[in-house]
Amino acid sequence: MIQAETLELLEWPRLCQHLATFAATKLGVAAALDLPIPATQAQTAELLAQTQEAYQLESRAGGALSFEGIQDIGTSLQRAELQGLLSGEELLAIATTLAGARQLRRIIDSQADVPTLQELASQLRTYPELEQEIHRCIDDRAQVADRATPKLAGIRVQMRQLRDRIYQILQGILQRQSNAVQEQLITQRSGRFVIPVKAPQKDAIPGIVHDSSASGATLYVEPHSTVNLNNQMRQLLRQEQAEEEAVRRALTEQVAAVKPDLDRLVVVVTTLDLAVAKARYSFWLQANPPKFIELGEPELAPKNPETEDEEKEEKEDEENSEHSQLLIRNLRSQITLRQLRHPLLVWQQQHEQGFPVVPVDLTIAPHIRVVAITGPNTGGKTVTLKTLGLAALMAKAGMFVAAREPVELPWFDNILADIGDEQSLQQSLSTFSGHIRRISRILEVLHNKSQAEGEENSNLPITNSQQQDHEVTDTQNAVSTLPILKPKLQIPQPQSPITNSELPIPKSLVLLDEVGAGTDPSEGSALAIALLKYLAQHSLLTVATTHFGELKALKYQDSRFENASVEFDDNSMQPTYRLLWGIPGRSNALTIAQRLGLLASIVEEAQTYVGGASQDVNQVIAGLEAQRRKQETKAREATQLLHQTEKLHREVSQKAAALQERERELKIAQEVAVNEAIGSAKSEIAQIIRRLQSGNQTAQNAQQATETLNQISEKHLPSRQQPAKPKPSFMPKVGDRIRIPSLGQTAEVLSGPDANEELSVRFGIMKMTVKLGEIESLDGQKPETKAQLAKVAAQAQALATAKAKQAASEPAKPNPEIAIRTANNSIDLRGARVSDAEIEIDRALSKAVEYGVLWIIHGKGTGQLRRGVHEFLANHPQVSRFELASQKEGGAGVTVVYLK
Repeated sequence: MIQAETLELLEWPRLCQHLATFAATKLGVAAALDLPIPATQAQTAELLAQTQEAYQLESRAGGALSFEGIQDIGTSLQRAELQGLLSGEELLAIATTLAGARQLRRIIDSQADVPTLQELASQLRTYPELEQEIHRCIDDRAQVADRATPKLAGIRVQMRQLRDRIYQILQGILQRQSNAVQEQLITQRSGRFVIPVKAPQKDAIPGIVHDSSASGATLYVEPHSTVNLNNQMRQLLRQEQAEEEAVRRALTEQVAAVKPDLDRLVVVVTTLDLAVAKARYSFWLQANPPKFIELGEPELAPKNPETEDEEKEEKEDEENSEHSQLLIRNLRSQITLRQLRHPLLVWQQQHEQGFPVVPVDLTIAPHIRVVAITGPNTGGKTVTLKTLGLAALMAKAGMFVAAREPVELPWFDNILADIGDEQSLQQSLSTFSGHIRRISRILEVLHNKSQAEGEENSNLPITNSQQQDHEVTDTQNAVSTLPILKPKLQIPQPQSPITNSELPIPKSLVLLDEVGAGTDPSEGSALAIALLKYLAQHSLLTVATTHFGELKALKYQDSRFENASVEFDDNSMQPTYRLLWGIPGRSNALTIAQRLGLLASIVEEAQTYVGGASQDVNQVIAGLEAQRRKQETKAREATQLLHQTEKLHREVSQKAAALQERERELKIAQEVAVNEAIGSAKSEIAQIIRRLQSGNQTAQNAQQATETLNQISEKHLPSRQQPAKPKPSFMPKVGDRIRIPSLGQTAEVLSGPDANEELSVRFGIMKMTVKLGEIESLDGQKPETKAQLAKVAAQAQALATAKAKQAASEPAKPNPEIAIRTANNSIDLRGARVSDAEIEIDRALSKAVEYGVLWIIHGKGTGQLRRGVHEFLANHPQVSRFELASQKEGGAGVTVVYLK
């Protein structure tokens, strides 16, 4: 089967071995080693979703899945279904697997954004009652426990008691007949308790001899006094075994009853383990998830540039030939695989100390169907084919691809390869014949032929008459087997109309190594051209390596073809393994032959046989390669500059953020300082109030309190503090270095400024006189000129005059006195009548003249007393004004009266 053969050619089994090392269970290892390739894109999407969600869990702290306790119980489940008897180890493995699966489900259910894994975990039925029953009956040593059944517990109690009696009897014999025994030891032979007796003194301890030592000096004797007890012990032992078997039988039947669910559990756990293995392998490989490109709408195949003029001349025929061109479906976007690395080479580099892996860039336009890779031998063409094939297989199997994001490629329904040499003496196959037969099988798959027919065609024998002239007829014999030359599989010609129902939908990837090689170059190149043109129509993408110059020219005849080459360093005479797009490569066969040790004289003579046209083409290609390297160098420099700019931007952003944080901290510190100052001021004010309240309150004391409060405000309020003195302005002196902005020069001062504010300076060999206002210090300070000083003085004088006029126009305001409530300027009228209250208020007003304010406490109540008090105060001659007190002083229940 060509698909299986392709997997071997691409070394897929070796990659599966590497993947298996990341599995946590034997189930996962087995699944990874036999990793299937999905048949539909929907299956791939589901596997890829599992891998992505497992990757997310592995990246989260505490979210990694644990497979502790999960074992391979498939064989045990099958034997249980066939009514076999499971051992204690097998039952214990089933219990631990159930517990491990329950823990897996618990971890997955506790995580967010993992719907695919949660759907899988929801299928787990872990049967906790079965697990508990197994643990109740089977202990940690995988033995049936005493607690399994009361009968078993009773049997074991009897056995222990009987064993103690036997030990007691045998210990007495050992002590009494110490001279006859070999050593003070009680052991067992054939399940019966015996003691070692010296052979010459066997008659001293009558009994049954069950065994002897290798030398014959020791006999293991069962004394007659313990024979009946040993017989009873054997009977109890058989009863114990029967009861243990009954317990294990019951547990086995319970396992068999839920076998379908346990089989599903094994499948789900294996799927989870495989998804986690893929995620861990992707993390180790620094791979990224692929995105599959869909096919677009059918379009007319691109016309041949060389035939456009002829088609214009045949306009009348073109009107009736809309179906003469094939409709093809191109990709919606280009294939993008940047910095693509071969996963097996990465493994070899890190685990086997191999050479550094050189990544390749694969960027293929949507309309490209065939890529021809040319270049020197040992340059990395075959590795590029295998890297692309493995990348497509990994994406199809739901794995990440070892390339830089974004990873975009189509989903190929078939990945078919002809790589390597299938030469075989037993099958009479030459190198060319082997390639052709493998290509035949590839074409049969593309046309959905049966595998039986493919195998029949691939095993056709070659007769002796054909072998006699093998070198001459090899090409004809091999080509005759190609399906493309059979009538039923002919290449569609542009003249023959094709309906939409016959439209092919190619979705296969074909990889061909050294296409057309191994035979006459002219015939081989002709066959390669025909084959690649055929594959351009019947496969989604074909990548072929070749040395034929004719294949390099296909790009300029058909827009579906593209050239690529592996780079060769002319200076070091070594391949760089980098892939260059759009430029055909040079084979450099003579250069490589000389590097590999071929005689220089032979290489020089071979150089003379190379045609001049070939040398010219190689020179043109070499020039293109040099130009490309120069552009790539500039692109790298631009990328580095961009990275440096981004780094600088990040640093500036970080510093700006740090400054904002510092500003925020300063504001917080200032707020704390202001709050402390306010608290200190409040404390001092409270002390003043307490001092006034405790002493004899007079207007003089209130005036002193006011002055103290003014001192507190001078101390704590920033607006009352004196501003900092301005720094002295810059004035140049002889010998100072100054800057002249108008000239963009720095100069040395030769003489200080004179009365006209001019000074002499020197820069270089020139001396000149400049105005004081035309210079500045090296740190950017400007000197103060006479005009500036006069302007500042005039502004100050104007400001002083304006303040004086404002002060003269405004009347003098008395110093406000602080109204402080004490017992002497407060009166309580609660419960009094309005008439009685008026008398008390009049007396209180007379006494409160020296305080200037009176607090009247009338209460809230119905408000009748408050209204009467306010009517009385409104007409009293000593009252300047009155108002309700603040909430903290009583609110509507207290009125504050200010006296004239």
